[in-house]
Amino acid sequence: MASRGALIRAAMAQTLSAPRTLIAAPAIAARIEALADEIVAGLPPDFVMVVILNGAFMFAADLARALARRERHPAMEFVNLKSYGDATESTGQVRVLGTLPERLDGRAVLLVDDILDTGRTMHFARALLAGLGAAPVRLCVFLDKPARRAMPIEADHAGFVIDDRFVVGYGLDHAKKWRGLPDLAAID
Repeated sequence: MASRGALIRAAMAQTLSAPRTLIAAPAIAARIEALADEIVAGLPPDFVMVVILNGAFMFAADLARALARRERHPAMEFVNLKSYGDATESTGQVRVLGTLPERLDGRAVLLVDDILDTGRTMHFARALLAGLGAAPVRLCVFLDKPARRAMPIEADHAGFVIDDRFVVGYGLDHAKKWRGLPDLAAID
C-alpha cells in the first residue's frame, strides 16, 4: 500500500499541466551577462560566491562563467538549505543540510539563490553568513517574486521580477523534475 504522501504527490503530478515557457534561454543568457557587469561594478575583485543549493546551481554556473569573462574568479562555496520539499508552497521553516562555508571572516560575499519568494531562506542565509563573519553580504537571485514577500528583504541583484506563479526550469524544480529545461516555465 502506498503512503499517504506518495498518493498525494502522484495526484498532484497528474493534475499539473505541462510547463509553459515564460522566459526563453537567450533572454536568460543576456540578463546574466548584464548581472555580471553589475556585480563587477559593486564588489571587490576578491569576493566569495556562496550558492544556495539545489535550485541555483545552473544560474550560479552561468553567472560564474560570465564573471570569469570579466576577469573575476570568486572563491565558491555551497550551502544546502531547504524550505519547500516536494510541495509548491514553502513550509515556512528553513533547514541547513550538510556543512557550512568556511573562512568568511571579513570577506565580501555574493549570496546566490534561484528565487527570492517569501524571503525566509535569504533572510536566514544572510544572517547565517554574517554570523560566520562575512561582510558585506550582497544578495543575487535569478528570480524575484515580490508579491509573496513575508520578510523585509530585497535583492541587490535580480535577474527577473515575476508575478506570483509556480515556475520550473533553468535549475528550478517541482518534486525533482523539470530542472533541466533551458527556459524558465510556469506550471499552471
